[in-house]
Amino acid sequence: MRVLMVSKACLVGAYQRKLEEIARFPDVDLMVAVPPSWRDGTRVLHVERVHTDGYELVVEPIQFNGSFHFHFYPRLERRLRSFGPDVVHIDEEPYNLGTAHAMWLAKRAGARALWFSWQNLNRDYPLPFDLIESYNLQNADYAIAGSEGAAEVWREKGYQGPLVVIPQFGVDPRIFTPDSSSTRDGRRRRHDRAQGFEIGYVGRLVPEKGIDLLLDAVADLKGLWRLHILGDGSEKSALKAQTRRLGLTTQVTFRGWLPSMRMPAFYRQLDALVLPSRSQPNWVEQFGRVLIEAMACEVPVVGSDCGEIPHVIDDAGLVFPENDAAALRASLARLMEDPETASSLATRGRERVQRYFTQESIAARTVAVYRKINET
Repeated sequence: MRVLMVSKACLVGAYQRKLEEIARFPDVDLMVAVPPSWRDGTRVLHVERVHTDGYELVVEPIQFNGSFHFHFYPRLERRLRSFGPDVVHIDEEPYNLGTAHAMWLAKRAGARALWFSWQNLNRDYPLPFDLIESYNLQNADYAIAGSEGAAEVWREKGYQGPLVVIPQFGVDPRIFTPDSSSTRDGRRRRHDRAQGFEIGYVGRLVPEKGIDLLLDAVADLKGLWRLHILGDGSEKSALKAQTRRLGLTTQVTFRGWLPSMRMPAFYRQLDALVLPSRSQPNWVEQFGRVLIEAMACEVPVVGSDCGEIPHVIDDAGLVFPENDAAALRASLARLMEDPETASSLATRGRERVQRYFTQESIAARTVAVYRKINET
């Protein structure tokens, strides 16, 4: 079974572990096409060749780089002709031009095709995206939704084909590991260190992520603490100005993006990872991958009740009402003051990742989809 996956996300090295796990199945011959780079707002991601055993990672030129809706791969037809896939896995939303382009080429080549979606809001799109969406819904042989919310959206929009819920990526618990240099008792004693309680945020610095709320929350947090904000985005200057107004410049540090394989070390220095997202008219949190990365490293997580966050965390972390700075502050104070709770949540977090969110399990479920498509 020859499978061609088209995925700009897979240029990230940590995500490629799923590809290696897919390629471990003896009935799968996998090729993954990625762009040479992807412009994500102010951030430019370049191909990381980190986990490439067992499959072929090929670079395809991309048109309209950085345009989420309009990008496509102009030479993809040539790739399909040379590889001759049985299945084309289009790792893009069904309302994007690149999905329709790859779908049309797959059908011309006689291959089965599927798309992936995180979209968990039922939105109407203007021309030409409504026509693109309609084409992809009518012609897909299968669909993968990243969450139950996304699956409900596409059923409501009229997709009638087979559909399964599988997150786009998991984590490798052999890479995202706890700090091996400390026991759980050592973790409990971290709060007594001179630097205090280490809090982290990882992600885009944009209004919907709620970093301003996090700054308001920690401003009145008692005890010794430090906040590490990792990422970049349009709100960076405003957030730095807010930090100065609140008198937090010695306790809050801003860092840019790190390569994916350096993230485990970043998480291990933390006592808590916070994802304070807030709903927007056109967006709610679709998953929150940083949560499962931190959980795998046995870092307690705190998230708002925006979108899919409560479903990802379940009982393995603390959830607070979105836009409620006092509730977020109380959650952080609880972790600081109750090391037994913090340790218990850390353990439960890693156990939850190992049960539901490993690259190995997600790969196995994805291969099961390929087999079903190939049998029809």
